[in-house]
Order: sequence, then C-alpha cells, then structure tokens
Amino acid sequence: MSIWWSLQLRREAASVPLARRLLLGAMDTAGVDGDISHELSVALSEACANAVQHGGGVSEVYRVTASIYGDMCRIEVTDSGPGFPHGRQALPAAEPELLPGGRGLLLIEALADRVRFGNQPGSGGAVVTFDKILKWREDAALLKAS
Repeated sequence: MSIWWSLQLRREAASVPLARRLLLGAMDTAGVDGDISHELSVALSEACANAVQHGGGVSEVYRVTASIYGDMCRIEVTDSGPGFPHGRQALPAAEPELLPGGRGLLLIEALADRVRFGNQPGSGGAVVTFDKILKWREDAALLKAS
C-alpha cells in the first residue's frame, strides 16, 4: 500500500509545527517506528523553516508533499523564493561552522538517507527533497494492508 498527501501552508512560523504534527500523526497512524518518525519530523521542520525564512517571492505560501511507497518515505518542500545559488544540488564540503546562516540543511542531510537541493524550473524557488527508509512497528497499519 502507498499513501500520499500535500499541504499548502502560509509562509509564517506557525506553519512549521503544524506541518510537523501532521507528519507525526500520519506516521503514527501508518505504524512507522517512533525514532524514524522523529527524524523525519525534525528534517521536515528544518525544510519548512527554510521555506518560511527564505521562500519569499511571488507567493506567500509554500508546499509540503509527502509519500510512502513500500518502505520509503519521500518528503518535498517547495517555495517561491530565489532558490539555491546556481541551482546547487548538494551542500559544499565545508566545515559547518564556516557556512553562513543556520544548520538546517546539514541537519536534513544527517537525518535522511538521500537529499536533493534544487530549484524549480523557470519560476525559481527552492526544492528540498529527502528520502528515508522506514522501519515499522509490529502493529503497523500499512503492513497489514499490504
């Protein structure tokens, strides 16, 4: 079984914990292991915080899309801001204390199994996509439905 959902959120600080709680609720209902759910929720919080802080532009909203296919969860956060410089696909190999700003993107990389940083074609705006291999609780609803 697979599930997919998408949220359009206002670019304001209150949207970050809302996105996190919705993800945690979905993961709990599906039966995802608590530690994995927590890691995903922290990574999502960081991606949303970046969209809120840097995602200005033509729109005052940003989008969160999440899906579970088999044992993989993919989360994508898209905004309408200036995007990443030069369409950067990965973070520079610099010491974290030398990078400007926060540590959110580094934290996402540490918590996820695969991360992609890019820009929307044409219109600009950052796209942060990360994947995480899921572990399941014994009572997992998605495992019973398969």
